Amino acid sequence: MILVLVSIGAYWIYLYREVRFSAGHDEAKVSDVIIVLGAAQYNGRPSKILKARLDHALELYNRGFAKSIIATGGYGPDPNYSEAQVSTKYLTQHGVNPLNIITEQASLTTHDSIRAATVLMRSKAWTTAVVVSDGFHLYRLKEMLGDEGIIAYTSPVPDSPIENSTSQRFWFSVREVFLFSAYRLVDL
Repeated sequence: MILVLVSIGAYWIYLYREVRFSAGHDEAKVSDVIIVLGAAQYNGRPSKILKARLDHALELYNRGFAKSIIATGGYGPDPNYSEAQVSTKYLTQHGVNPLNIITEQASLTTHDSIRAATVLMRSKAWTTAVVVSDGFHLYRLKEMLGDEGIIAYTSPVPDSPIENSTSQRFWFSVREVFLFSAYRLVDL
């Protein structure tokens, strides 16, 4: 029993280090598409977290890392606007051609978003993506996309409100360790 507990603890320490490494390591490469993970929106306006993700995706798009963007995120408590819908509006207001944006608004979880983005990518024969989110989130996203056969290059948001707060960065990273462990456990 002690060996099992020590093994689980060692695995969680390993995962925490991987999460933090991904959070500080920008892998962005020219790809088929940029995937922006949704976050909260308020009355049709992006939250600070979502705005930071969108601004980073815009920078990558304008620098030519991809010609298309997939905006993800479903409806939260506000039934009038989805996260993806708000993201698409924000991106078009900042110069992205609406024809270059795919709005995926049916997903409620990160796993749903990745699966839906993968289906969209396969329909266009795309195999590579730059994934934009807060740093703590990227290790799990890359693994999920890899499990779906997509080559993912992670690009952490440089001005993430969560990553800029030491306590939030720690707790969100610990949360990712447990979420990734649960994801792997469900796969078994």
